[in-house]
Amino acid sequence: MPPTTHAANLGFEDKLWSAADKLRGHMDAAEYKNVVLGLIFLKYISDAFQERYAQLSLWTADAKHGYYLAEEKARYSVLEDRDEYTAENVFWVPKIARWAHLQAHARQPSIGESVDEAMVAIEEANPALKGVLPKDYARPTLNKQLLGELIDLVGSIGLGDKESRAKDVLGRVYEYFLGRFAEAEGKRGGQFYTPQSVVRLLVEMIEPYRGRVYDPCCGSGGMFVQSESFVAAHGGNRSDISIYGQESNPTTWRLCRMNLAIRGISGNIGSQNADSFLNNLHKDLRADYILANPPFNMSEWGLPQLGNDVRWQYGAPPANNANYAWLQHMVHHLAPNGIMGVVLANGSMSTQTSGEGEIRRKLVEADLVDCMVALPGQLFYTTQIPVCLWFLARSKRGRRGERDRSGETLFIDARQMGKLVDRTHRDLDDADLQQIAGTYHAWRGEASAGVYADAPGFCKAATLEEMRGHDYVLTPGRYVGAAAVEEDGELFEEKMSRLTIELWAQQAAATKLDALIRANLEAIGYAAPQ
Repeated sequence: MPPTTHAANLGFEDKLWSAADKLRGHMDAAEYKNVVLGLIFLKYISDAFQERYAQLSLWTADAKHGYYLAEEKARYSVLEDRDEYTAENVFWVPKIARWAHLQAHARQPSIGESVDEAMVAIEEANPALKGVLPKDYARPTLNKQLLGELIDLVGSIGLGDKESRAKDVLGRVYEYFLGRFAEAEGKRGGQFYTPQSVVRLLVEMIEPYRGRVYDPCCGSGGMFVQSESFVAAHGGNRSDISIYGQESNPTTWRLCRMNLAIRGISGNIGSQNADSFLNNLHKDLRADYILANPPFNMSEWGLPQLGNDVRWQYGAPPANNANYAWLQHMVHHLAPNGIMGVVLANGSMSTQTSGEGEIRRKLVEADLVDCMVALPGQLFYTTQIPVCLWFLARSKRGRRGERDRSGETLFIDARQMGKLVDRTHRDLDDADLQQIAGTYHAWRGEASAGVYADAPGFCKAATLEEMRGHDYVLTPGRYVGAAAVEEDGELFEEKMSRLTIELWAQQAAATKLDALIRANLEAIGYAAPQ
């Protein structure tokens, strides 16, 4: 068996995709998506189980440990005690579903039946996963040789070990695969896994310490996972927050259920996938915190059926773009002191199309817009669409002792922040997140955040009058201005003289180079035309 690599280190995606993509010629794209993602999830929970199994093996054999048992039979009974796993939020994996068993049968013609039996056994042993896992690997149209190759390759990648779980590697794997699936199917829409740094920024800014957390397009559940992590990091209890969500895509909805179940997080995300606009599962919910990354610029989202909906308090959104439908849907669900953070495409800050500018004007005049953040490009795995963050608050008078911010909005231009992690992807590091979130908390008047001050080129606290002057366009660059340029101390006349000499020298060198190139071309029979 090849050595296991940690998916947290990444670098394995293309190899895994190449193996998975071999299946594409043998079935519909939507089918093979479920085949691949189901295997990845099965490997994830098997890894977590095996890590706990190995830990118990060491403890029961260690005479100095409290788990020590002298008899081998007694040790085995502990290793196969379901409670020893569920108590640590680790799924119980029956023997026929453990990855080692599947990999041992990967080259057998019956591998499809073996995987189906594994999925059924896991659902029976773990009620939280009932009806979530795919169970159609035995169908004749699925090439069993290619399935076996994929199992071997997935087996070489660590997905559910402690290091990988801490870095949300399952989400990263799904992020990459869903993007590649969309590409393979010939569509690059706006439904993307939200990068962890963006989720962290949203959570760090709205600080969901206690109350109801809602995401109307919850995807794989990353917002919920990070909210719980935030509470734990600040000494709270996970029971301090209640989770509500909804997801329209059935595959992604199942992934969210898996993601929450893996972490022992209970939440109300509905008994099935459902569209938040057309089938609102939480009509009476008034959330203290809303975090969301809705599909960018979604068209045909259902306006004809929702023309006079109570949610369109600030105007009917256009039928061909759901951005302002999402904003108003979330505002509708905000509690009296609630706050929300939303990822949208940059165009949402300035569009005047189909009444969107008028809706934005009303949102500003209602004093709902608390903060706008322009983010750098290349943050998402699968799209280069530049994005921004909207933070809207029902009340700016302070929820936890902050100052009264009525009539003010903070603008942050973070487009120059972040670092390239490879040729096409950028990430925000801890220092970036602290600077952005810290600026917001200081502006809100939180005592522990320090004193706020405008910083040209980065942040500006603007008044309602200033926003009116910009015709309610909310692009941070319009407000923060240009960063101050450091003087280099060189007198203007001296600098111009030096630069002019350098320019003439460079032009003279260019002339010589042109003559050399011309002579070389003529020497090989390519003289300039007369």
